[in-house]
Amino acid sequence: MIRSELIEALAQENPELRPEEVEAVVTCFFDAIAERLASGGRVELRGFGAFSTRERAARTGRNPRTGETVEVPGKRVPYFKAGKDMRDRLNAD
Repeated sequence: MIRSELIEALAQENPELRPEEVEAVVTCFFDAIAERLASGGRVELRGFGAFSTRERAARTGRNPRTGETVEVPGKRVPYFKAGKDMRDRLNAD
């Protein structure tokens, strides 16, 4: 599902809201998550999962085109861990 499909699905489930209002809510939701992660925080949605960041250490990489070694700096990357309810839904038989 892509962002526009999410907005469309939410608009159909909430006919009292205009599509522009639904889009504003989705944008606000994603912005709040991104801002919290950027500040080093964590976002937990009970039953769904938790968003956090992880540190990646600096390392020596290789340019696949030339084979030349390059230094890759350390960085923070987003990480998602599914909650128990989500894992149970995914593995229901």
